Amino acid sequence: MDRAQKEKVVEELGQIFESSGVVVVAHYVGLTVAEMQDLRAKAREAGGSVRVAKNRLAKIALEGKPCASIADLLTGMTVLTYSEDPVAAAKVAEDFAKGNEKFQILGGAMGENALDRAGVTAVSKMPSREELIASIVGCIGAPAANIAGAIGAPASNIASILSTIEDKAAA
Repeated sequence: MDRAQKEKVVEELGQIFESSGVVVVAHYVGLTVAEMQDLRAKAREAGGSVRVAKNRLAKIALEGKPCASIADLLTGMTVLTYSEDPVAAAKVAEDFAKGNEKFQILGGAMGENALDRAGVTAVSKMPSREELIASIVGCIGAPAANIAGAIGAPASNIASILSTIEDKAAA
């Protein structure tokens, strides 16, 4: 890899570190190509990505970035799982680690906050952005449905009372 290629990789990694909601660092010693492709596919489904990069270049890219605290984790054969959604990459990494002991999560970063192994697990258990939006919409919509039901109920009660009065008058 020549100097221009290295500079391009450092720039790409810098953009990843800058724009990602969460970055998870893991060792992947012994993973097969098929297992790595499976990890990439799961990350893509969740809206994230997986990147293997030289640790030295990743450390250069981390300089001055909010998640610079993960530089100490970049030793050995490391893989980065990242996503804009602050939860997606952590969920993918945790799920993959449960089914594959060769994939060992070291830690990560969520914005400026450094995460250890337990921190990544905690983040993975949080609801995703879509789940939070759905619950907020549900909370907002529920009172409106209750109000509509309450407004409609007296009218139907009045209609049934009038119907009963009408039936008695006709009899």
